[in-house]
Amino acid sequence: MSLNLATILQASRSDHPDQIVIRDDTEMTYGELARQAAGVGAALRAQGIGPGDPVALLVPNVREFTIAYFGILYAGAAVVPINVLAAAPEVAYFLRDSGARLLIAHPFFETAARDGAAEQGVPVVLAGGEGEGTLAELAAHEPLAHPHSTSAEDTAVVLYTSGTTGQPKGAELTHANLLLNCASVVPRLVDMGGSGLRALATLPLFHSFGQTCIQNACIATGGSFTLLPRFEPEAAFQLIERDEITLFAGVPTMYFALLNFEGEKEYKFDSVRLCMTGGAPMPVEVMTAFEKKFGVGILEGFGLSETSPVASFNVLHRPRKAGSIGYPVWGVEMAIFDEKNSPLPDEERGEICIRGHNVMKGYLNRPEATAEAIQDGWFHSGDIGYRDSDGCYWIVDRKKDMILRGGFNVYPREVEEVLYEHPAVVEAAVIGVPHESHGEEVKAVVALAPGATAESDEVIEFCKARLSAYKYPRIVEFLAELPKGSTGKILKRSLR
Repeated sequence: MSLNLATILQASRSDHPDQIVIRDDTEMTYGELARQAAGVGAALRAQGIGPGDPVALLVPNVREFTIAYFGILYAGAAVVPINVLAAAPEVAYFLRDSGARLLIAHPFFETAARDGAAEQGVPVVLAGGEGEGTLAELAAHEPLAHPHSTSAEDTAVVLYTSGTTGQPKGAELTHANLLLNCASVVPRLVDMGGSGLRALATLPLFHSFGQTCIQNACIATGGSFTLLPRFEPEAAFQLIERDEITLFAGVPTMYFALLNFEGEKEYKFDSVRLCMTGGAPMPVEVMTAFEKKFGVGILEGFGLSETSPVASFNVLHRPRKAGSIGYPVWGVEMAIFDEKNSPLPDEERGEICIRGHNVMKGYLNRPEATAEAIQDGWFHSGDIGYRDSDGCYWIVDRKKDMILRGGFNVYPREVEEVLYEHPAVVEAAVIGVPHESHGEEVKAVVALAPGATAESDEVIEFCKARLSAYKYPRIVEFLAELPKGSTGKILKRSLR
């Protein structure tokens, strides 16, 4: 069956070409967005980039992200979004692992982009400015009449997600994955009457939450979104008031910041009809205080990059339980399995597993990792939880050691490997510790080699130079020796 995610843009352009889709300092219509995206698609095809070819995207929340994203899809190629905080070695890894033919990068991140791309021999197009070698040059091409006729099972987007061991893996999301996941959000979760959907796009668009629940959901329903590249509470309030935003979606740290903002001016928030949160557990006290102060409900959900991302959400027509992850969305099943992959009854704790249209095709070029993650059609999330008697799901623990810092996944082993590169460090362990606004903070516990010396600030700067901004530890504790079990394994539970 022929299916291309870009048809959501094509359809909305046909229905209302003069309607606003993107707002930043100016406004962009559906007609303008589709014209430029189709031009990018044509330019990529002219360069020999076509169906299935990966094209990497290192762009923040600016309109060029959406233009490039849909331009790549128009060409039938696959989008490989890269976290804009990635350092040059990380960029090089993503390009190498994905086999990217091209990197489209914003000038803000040109140094990391060019250094990483040079290592792999990948050409770079700048998503900013005019003239040769820019996205604007590509967009000016004679546009394609229609998106390429891709299969529903063809890869549309490759999202990189780390594991507790090894390098980040690319989750291959198909056109069907993303289009149906978008359909499970609009209008089933968000029903604001088409153009009545005006969202604030401050969740990173390189992340699946921002892509599906903001960018794609708005475009599919004929709504609009206002871009905020860097979240700051006052800037968010200003845009919500200016553009009469009706949907705000964010991670818990954003709600914490909005709730505790103390500016001279009080901004209007009454246009907001619904709030959504995910990416990290929302503290119940923050949710309750926010809803009381602003008079709007917050729906909490759950998902992963591997599930496109939405798997479950609290919904308006069923009992909303603060602190839960809600109910499986349309077309998706969830279950709690024991260690033998047998389903558990209500209230018993086990691994949350997911089956449905949202589950990825697999990890790119990693059949063994795919087989481990997807068993008998069920994706194993690695999260421990339970289902209550109402069919509502709750997360209680993590099967893995992952740290959730401000909505971003931080995997301890990746940080530990950097720590072990430090000449003074002989033992290292990374754990998450509670943090009031970020949910968790990254803490490194290290033991130094005999006779070696190091200060906390020095270790932090060492990691900062080698890791993305959200990954490096902010807290360093020194011990003479790290606690170990009988096999010599460092006991993180003792550190915690």
